[in-house]
Amino acid sequence: MKFTGPVGLTLALGLAACANQSSVRTTPTPTPVAQYRNAAGQLAIDPHVPDFATRNFVPFNRQDVAAIALREWRLFGMPVNDDDPLQRLEPDQPSLKPERAPGLWQRVGEYWWIGQDPDETEASWTGKHDASGALTNFVHDGHYAWSAAFISYVMRIAGANDRFPYSPNHATYINAAASGQSSGLQAQDPGNYIPKLGDLLCVGRGASRNVRFSNLPTPRGFPAHCGIVVATGQNAPPFGHEISIIGGNIDDAVTLTHVPTDANGALTDSSGKSYDSRYDWCAVLQVRYDADAEPDAGQ
Repeated sequence: MKFTGPVGLTLALGLAACANQSSVRTTPTPTPVAQYRNAAGQLAIDPHVPDFATRNFVPFNRQDVAAIALREWRLFGMPVNDDDPLQRLEPDQPSLKPERAPGLWQRVGEYWWIGQDPDETEASWTGKHDASGALTNFVHDGHYAWSAAFISYVMRIAGANDRFPYSPNHATYINAAASGQSSGLQAQDPGNYIPKLGDLLCVGRGASRNVRFSNLPTPRGFPAHCGIVVATGQNAPPFGHEISIIGGNIDDAVTLTHVPTDANGALTDSSGKSYDSRYDWCAVLQVRYDADAEPDAGQ
């Protein structure tokens, strides 16, 4: 597999990073303690988040977001799933779910603990326990779906701080980006925007598969899924021209998916029809980074 994004960042990206970097903060950045349940929640220092992230030891940048997502993917064994999600079979026993494996359920717990605001109930969940420590029913673990927690975790660790709407639901930050209520996100139409490294590619799920960019923001939440763009400009199997995204809770793991594009990286043809027969993307969330790469990467 050839990665032209996080693995082969060019000198131009490095120069861009040097030209657009913020200084290290002397104190951590306050964020809401309960942003999801109470949008006007109190601001405080989140003790769950490492100091280096809250003080932005390096600028919030694309390279780090892609690299953190790839790190988590490697931790789960580098699974790749390019199947139609409607054709995926559910495991018939908990031991077949990576999220419940020793060492990995704790990692999912870290996605909840760090990704969610500290006063949220979800912050105490794991890959197989609820907030009371009871084992969850593996058949109905959709009630504890952690794909949005994974995205939130990556953004927290990368230093997004108060510019990302951390939530257990993807629709929270999709709608925030579409309504202009997020300082760090801007929703873009998949029909006329080419995704970049570190952007979020989003789609409606289940009964909300027909949600399109023109429907955003929706009046209420909806089932959705987003993946982080970790490679662009690829020309390889299975689709030829493609990009790669990484998302959480796909096959109960952190999983990479290839997404077909045209030679320029566009997701749709001129009529707006998606090149991907599996997904009709509802939005690309353009993340407002301080830099494209770490100014001192590799040092």
